[in-house]
Amino acid sequence: MLERIRRKNTTQVTFVLPPDPSCAAVSVVGDFNEWTPGTHELTTRKDGSRAVTVALPDEQRMSFRYLAHGGHWFDEPDADGHDGRNSYLDLSRA
Repeated sequence: MLERIRRKNTTQVTFVLPPDPSCAAVSVVGDFNEWTPGTHELTTRKDGSRAVTVALPDEQRMSFRYLAHGGHWFDEPDADGHDGRNSYLDLSRA
């Protein structure tokens, strides 16, 4: 799930994953952090879900994926789209 809050020149995007006790550490990696694992690691919330918030510049399309411990990559079903390899967010203002 993705939560978005528009700011003046950015959009705060919160990447949220449901509780999954079988999955260890998970990072969101993408264009916004040079695909570097661990830069934006999701932390556990009180309800057991995991989340991390990232401020992203408006007027851009950002590709991203989730990377779980052990090299397991997966996509965000609620992304604005999928390009065959990655999920993406379209942050252009309509």
